[in-house]
Amino acid sequence: MTDTKHEADVAFIKALAELLRDNDLTELQVKREYGEEDSLNVRVSRMNQVAAAPVQVAVPAVAPAAAPATSPAPAAAEAPVAQEDPASHPGAVTSPMVGTVYMQAEPGAPAFISVGASVSEGDTLLIVEAMKTMNHIHAPKSGTIKRILVGDGDAVEFGTPLVIVE
Repeated sequence: MTDTKHEADVAFIKALAELLRDNDLTELQVKREYGEEDSLNVRVSRMNQVAAAPVQVAVPAVAPAAAPATSPAPAAAEAPVAQEDPASHPGAVTSPMVGTVYMQAEPGAPAFISVGASVSEGDTLLIVEAMKTMNHIHAPKSGTIKRILVGDGDAVEFGTPLVIVE
């Protein structure tokens, strides 16, 4: 019985890895419960940003060789990008899971939120569908919707910023 369970777990992990690759995701985490004290926790991830790091290192190396005056410019260009990162915003609401975003309860219905709308703590902001389960994402605090960072039908990963609430 243990070998059969082990083979099923390996097949499950392989299927998760294939799902990760086919949907161009970077991380996927699943907990599979077999009983009260028997479960399987799987986290499958891959690193796509490794190629980006050498490009950033190569640009400063080329810039000083061309002209010393251009070396501050890349640093200045990178600073606003870091400040505008929605994930680092204190009002960012991030996705608690991998899934598909839906902005309304059903097709044709009005959207839960819009930019400039006021929300109260606990209001539904949007839905993230994962494995045929509709998960309502609630406002962590009262405030105003400043930015909506995803669109209806977008695929999101764990930690993807969805909305900015201030």
